Amino acid sequence: MSTPDPVAELHRLQAGETVNLSRRRFLVGTAAGALVLGFGLPTGVARVQAAADAQRGTQVPAFLEIRPDGTVRLLSPFMEGGQGPFTAMAQIVGEELDVDPAHFIVDSAPPGQAYVVMENGMRITGGSMSVRMSYPTMRRLGALARAMLLQAAAQQLGVAVGELTTTPGTVVHTTSGRTLAYGELAKRAMDLPVPDPATVKLRDPAHFRWIGKPVRRLDAYDKSTGKAMYCIDLSVPNMLHAAVQHAPRLGMTVGQVRNEAQVAAMKGVHSVHRLPGAVAVVAPRWWHAKRAVEALQVQWLEPAADSTVRAMPADFSSDGWLQHLASATGPTRDEETAGDVASALDNAVTTVEASYHNQYLNHAQLEPPSALARFNPDGTLEVWLPNQAPDMFRDDIAKRTGLSPDQITLHSPLLGGFFGRHFLYESANPYPQAIALAKAVGQPVKLIWSREEEFLRDVLRPVAAVKFRAGLDAEGLPVVLEAVSATEGPTEALAGKQGDKVDPTALEGLSGKAYAIANKRIAQVYVKGPAMLGYWRSVGNSLNDFFYESFLDELADKGGQDPLALRRHLLRDNPRLTQLLQAVVELSGGWKRGPFTAEDGTRRARGLAMASPFGSEAAVIAEVSIEDGQVKVHDIWQAIDPGSIVNPAIIEHQVNGAVALGLSQTLVEEAVYVDGMPRARNYDLYPILPPARMARVHVRIVESGAKMGGIGEPPLPAVAPAVANAVAQLTGQRVRSLPMSRHTFN
Repeated sequence: MSTPDPVAELHRLQAGETVNLSRRRFLVGTAAGALVLGFGLPTGVARVQAAADAQRGTQVPAFLEIRPDGTVRLLSPFMEGGQGPFTAMAQIVGEELDVDPAHFIVDSAPPGQAYVVMENGMRITGGSMSVRMSYPTMRRLGALARAMLLQAAAQQLGVAVGELTTTPGTVVHTTSGRTLAYGELAKRAMDLPVPDPATVKLRDPAHFRWIGKPVRRLDAYDKSTGKAMYCIDLSVPNMLHAAVQHAPRLGMTVGQVRNEAQVAAMKGVHSVHRLPGAVAVVAPRWWHAKRAVEALQVQWLEPAADSTVRAMPADFSSDGWLQHLASATGPTRDEETAGDVASALDNAVTTVEASYHNQYLNHAQLEPPSALARFNPDGTLEVWLPNQAPDMFRDDIAKRTGLSPDQITLHSPLLGGFFGRHFLYESANPYPQAIALAKAVGQPVKLIWSREEEFLRDVLRPVAAVKFRAGLDAEGLPVVLEAVSATEGPTEALAGKQGDKVDPTALEGLSGKAYAIANKRIAQVYVKGPAMLGYWRSVGNSLNDFFYESFLDELADKGGQDPLALRRHLLRDNPRLTQLLQAVVELSGGWKRGPFTAEDGTRRARGLAMASPFGSEAAVIAEVSIEDGQVKVHDIWQAIDPGSIVNPAIIEHQVNGAVALGLSQTLVEEAVYVDGMPRARNYDLYPILPPARMARVHVRIVESGAKMGGIGEPPLPAVAPAVANAVAQLTGQRVRSLPMSRHTFN
């Protein structure tokens, strides 16, 4: 069985029924007479499904509702977790519809094939794919809706469509000056067919009103005033609350509960329950449920010897596992090869070897996991669940409950944490427990994991130990580079085994580099571990770019080359990356590696790194000093080239957020396991970057005109190596492992 490609695998997991709908049937009326470009709403019993041969994003009624007051409700195919897709979708659709994005109300679309709009034929919010892989489709969606309004206006005014144009929210007859607001046209437009997409012309980018502009975030006001509703805020009639206590190690089961009767009799307790690997308490108030479940005295049983359940050994430690990876041997599989590596190493004037490794990381999201489940009298099930792949989760719920997808309504509220935490991880999601408890008590149940339970069951960013070998010629330039990573990729971990091909998420950031090195080999030694692994912001790039870009600086030093000059040489045939390097140098005020003395008298140095994740290109310069033996990062300059852009303000926000997280995992963050359990069960023992250690961030957006890339994840990977390279230049100590809090610098 081949290793599943994460994109293809998630696509296969989607389920979607199809019905053949005529274009006229796409238009559904409402009592208010609005042009409803939207049945299959999150509350909806009715669902819009794609006709088997329909083009993606052409089912206008599935997405849009134009209301009599001119506001537009848009169902976004992508989830909002703070990265800005709701605003971006409003900009893209509004540009072609000719409606100011400020007049949009955006909600998450329900599951259904109608909302599969990405170029790769899948629907997830992740991999920095949302905007870049739906951009042309969502533009066309807006253009189709505008064409329908123009046709309705032509009929009402008795003129040819060609005599009409639009201004924001209004159809204008240019000859007579008559106007009709979009809201006025809704009732007539309801009876019109959706136009043939081939007949609709998109707006000339030279005339864009909103795309490419720093449009204000649509979700900012509600979030800043406390009006935004997350899953933990939701309530339905007759709802009970639940809290859980998980087994201290994954794989253990519930044995005797010594004081179950006493806890069941506690004030406010509704009932006590046993779940796979956990116990739960249901109560009218969550705080009562939490206090009661923590009082349960559970005898936890080790898994049976023949158990197939994933289990964490009692003697597992993260430090011990890293030592194991560093000495791991076994068959290797090549991800990328070029030239003759063995011969080039033999003939190199100078050879360089180094070993690197990284640390486990939690997601440490602000919103603890939660889920709300309700069984309705008609046998249907409603689930409220923050998620990054609604079709995938609905189908899993159907499989677990035996219900058909049509009997399940999945609501997708705002996410209070993101970047891979809300995918389908066995034993790391609360919704199976919430569903089981709702069924057991016969009432709706909202389950919230405490912070401690989240840290216990969160999936971790993978770790790797990479051995580098390289050779330099007489001029000190690299002619050969080999990297062999001992690791398990997150997709391999989810599959539970190695596939026929290398997991691309294990080696991205090592393979596919643009540097012109004639002989190279990137390979993996697959080492399956017991820790629960998952996707983390920028996935494999988050660790592998640290390894590669730091080792590249080692080669520069060994060969007597300036790191900037070396990268320019290796990218001499790549105009896009050469321009990006120049942009970050200009942004930083010119390249000066140091060490040098700053105006405040501190001794500082700068480091440089690049990364090419998720269709975008990034270059970072970091300036550092040492204070009390630890690294102080003063400034981060980042030039980022996503090809083309929708909202520069969102890009700048994403760069700042990615830099903060990148610095946090570089300097302090680490998930430590001892005796099979995490040392940190809350933020007191899981350090995150404090405000006092945050650097000033300077951003330059470079629009190269290349195909649109992602933006949520690309700004992160180059941060760690830029800092590490600066530290090495300043102190003479090469950092080959993270976090830097484990090192003391002079």
